[in-house]
Amino acid sequence: MLLAAGSTQAQQAPRASLIIRNGRVLDGSGNSWFRGDVAVHQGRIVAVGRLPANFSADTVIDAKGLVVAPGFIDVHTHIEDDELRQPTADNFIYDGVTTVITGNCGSSRPDLGRYFQVLDSAKLAVNVASLIGHGDVRKAVLGRAKRQATEPELQQMEQLVARAMQAGAMGLSTGLIYIPGTYTRTPELIRLARVAGQYRGLYATHMRNEGDSVLQAIQEALLIGREASLPVQISHLKIGGQQNWGRAPQALALIEQARQAGQEVTIDQYPYTASSTSLSTIIPDDVQADGRDSLRARLQRPAVRAAVEAAMVRRLRQRGLKHYDYAVVASFPPQPSYQGLSIAEVNQRLGRKHKAAAEAATILDLVLQHDAGMVFHGMSEQDVQQIMRYPFNMVASDASVRVWQEGAPHPRGYGSNARVLGRYVRELRVISLEEAVRRMTSLPAQTFGLADRGLLRPGMAADIVVFDPATVQDRSTFEQPHQYSTGMQYVLVNGGLTVVQGKHLGTRAGQVLYGPGKH
Repeated sequence: MLLAAGSTQAQQAPRASLIIRNGRVLDGSGNSWFRGDVAVHQGRIVAVGRLPANFSADTVIDAKGLVVAPGFIDVHTHIEDDELRQPTADNFIYDGVTTVITGNCGSSRPDLGRYFQVLDSAKLAVNVASLIGHGDVRKAVLGRAKRQATEPELQQMEQLVARAMQAGAMGLSTGLIYIPGTYTRTPELIRLARVAGQYRGLYATHMRNEGDSVLQAIQEALLIGREASLPVQISHLKIGGQQNWGRAPQALALIEQARQAGQEVTIDQYPYTASSTSLSTIIPDDVQADGRDSLRARLQRPAVRAAVEAAMVRRLRQRGLKHYDYAVVASFPPQPSYQGLSIAEVNQRLGRKHKAAAEAATILDLVLQHDAGMVFHGMSEQDVQQIMRYPFNMVASDASVRVWQEGAPHPRGYGSNARVLGRYVRELRVISLEEAVRRMTSLPAQTFGLADRGLLRPGMAADIVVFDPATVQDRSTFEQPHQYSTGMQYVLVNGGLTVVQGKHLGTRAGQVLYGPGKH
């Protein structure tokens, strides 16, 4: 309930601009909740605890029966291109997210200084921090060439990374299943990660493999961190492919061994059994070298195309599958009617044989038109829960700012945090409420060096979410993705009331958050 403070109270000290009273305060540390109040003034938390009745404020929120927590920090997003189209960032705000970290998977704005200026002018509803993407750094110097960088080219890339860190990047990200990351060898990554480390940044990686070779990919990420002397953040840890289900304990054991040996390594995860990325990731890397024109030229040669299709079918068979019905179109501008259909269904709609070889040919035809966004159903619920129990794991959406009713996107962009709180905390009790909030708040803040976020403490920025633990729930589904999470009753960003009684006010109080190397 939102109340107006009385005039008698207003004449008495102490005073704040806003007080949240009578809530179950979860301060983000992982400690148990306590009954208390939180006072906010000029965008900062000024008091936390059982505040006296004469502590007055212009606005008082009665949080009886609700949880008061730090605003959630989504450590893995891709907001580029959509943040200016939907600056209110409704999908994040309704999910309790007040800060997003973008520039992941090796893809960012190459000129982060300029990007941050654009964000300052745009005034988003959420705070934004960014990594510098290795893929874009490499493209700026080598394009999409499938070769190793020369020493002068390596030095150019080092300069680009240094410039980004000085502009305020949080660290270096890689996307090693994407071109040109897939063409990059480990020594190049160590060189560039070392530059990020010199500015106290971290190394965040979409690893080289999340299926058959996931253990080797983890070992490479850990090696880069050790050699470059910086923390490692493994993005959206998963065990992909039916043939690999049950291997989560092995993956987590490698990470825990590294931590026990003194290496700083963390992970993040979205709480779903499906992933989402571009359709071209199904196509062998070699044939995609040097850009779309080269891809088109190669596939015009019948022998090459036949070999590519055969390789795709072999890979499908290795997964123990007969068809591409696990791959569902999320966005395909040339033919929006394909959205929500599996590749097997698209293939049949085109009147082709219901065979894997025909579906592989359909994939190539689609990619040559436009690289479709996809949802891939390929993980086990048991592995998802096993990874979720790992204490150094953060909740992430791996999503952009969702434009309402556009495409058929993965539901993680609407409901990742609410899904953890509703399904995995309240219903399945995989982790506790206190632990879930810690994973969404203080752990991300510590990992990314956000010194004034992630805890409800005096002096901290007033990013706060007030939610109902009994009703908080994700609503977005694979069939009907465009549905906002419910249960977030109030959301404050830098002290600005953004959600009141479950309704987004359109407030845009977000700020750019800079890394420690900012000059």
